This record gives sequence, C-alpha cells and structure tokens, in this order.
Amino acid sequence: MPRHSPSLDRATPDRIAETALLLVDEGGPEALTFRALAARLEISLASLQRRCTDLAGLLDLCTDHLAARLPEIAPGTDWATATETRFAALYRLLADRPGLLALRGSRPWLSPNLLARLVEPQLADSLAAGMTPEEAFAAYRRMYLLTLGSASFVDHRDPKSTGAAARTALAALDPETFPVLTGHLASIVPTLTDHEVYYGALRQLIHAADPRHDHQ
Repeated sequence: MPRHSPSLDRATPDRIAETALLLVDEGGPEALTFRALAARLEISLASLQRRCTDLAGLLDLCTDHLAARLPEIAPGTDWATATETRFAALYRLLADRPGLLALRGSRPWLSPNLLARLVEPQLADSLAAGMTPEEAFAAYRRMYLLTLGSASFVDHRDPKSTGAAARTALAALDPETFPVLTGHLASIVPTLTDHEVYYGALRQLIHAADPRHDHQ
C-alpha cells in the first residue's frame, strides 16, 4: 500500500481556502502567495500546486468555499423573498472579503457551489414564477451586478477609515468647480458604507422584476 502523506490531510480544498482567506484578511491581497500559503499550511510548495496549479485555481477554491455558505431556500418560498435572501447573503459574503474581490478582478464567479446555490435555483425560480428565459436572465444579471459592485466599491469592514478617506478627498476639491460634492459632505460620505443603500436598490430591482406586479 502507498504511504499516507500527512501533508495531503493539511491540503484539503477547504483547509487551503480557509488559510488563503486568512492570509488575505491579515495582510491584504499581496500577502497571498503560494510560498506563504504552503508555509502556513506546513506543506511543500509542490503539494500545494498539486491541489491548485495557479492563482486562478486557488481563487476558485476560495470562492467555492465561501459559496457553500449561501442559504438553500425551501421549495415554495415566495419568489421575492427567495431572491432577496439569496442576493443579500451573497452581498454579505463578498462585503466581508474585499481582498478576495480585489484578487479575482474580472475573473468570472462560476464555482460549483455558487452555480448550485445561487445561479441555477434563482433562474429556475424565476422561470417558475412566470418569467421568460430572457426576463429571468436579465433580472439575475441586474441583481448580480448590483451585488458585486456594491460589495467591491469600498471596504465595508472599515467604514470609519473609508468615510474619512472619502471626506478628505472630497474636501480637497475646488468648491467653485464641485459645489455639490464639497457642499454636501455630511450627506454623501455616510452613504458610501451604508448597507441599506444596497438593500434598498436590491428591493427596487426585485419589485420591478416581480412577475406578479403590473409594471405598466
């Protein structure tokens, strides 16, 4: 029988993802390197690369690990309630991981758990609610883009620093050229990290797309 390698136990997909996300949380996106991750896992670089050959593969592991936390919606749940539950959960996951968002950049979010817990059931529910395939895909796309953009626009984990940086930048503008931006700092800055801005926009999209409503 081949010898069992303890390093393989330390290099399970979940353990790799958890450790990679911890490195990013601790030191930012630049802290995630294969050498640093292998050292933290106490495995060889070769063992790590057998599990995920490149950065794209590593980020896919991280995405899939997080997506496993997305809720499974009970059959028969009202379409609007199910839709808000799914996308709000995705928003919370992404807003808590700004480093991962920065690393993924424009790479598609197509992990198995994301497809199984968000994309497929959301589209299936939309079709069952009476949407055409075109309407279902368009509604999903709008809500997905809203969620991704709202989560990645600012670092929601540090609202005070985000607000202070925005206030400093806006206050430095020429009031004659930018009278609205410089004259309404007290109203503008809090909205940057206000989660209700996202939730309100999401509910508006859901209401507009809900096939039970007459939108004429």
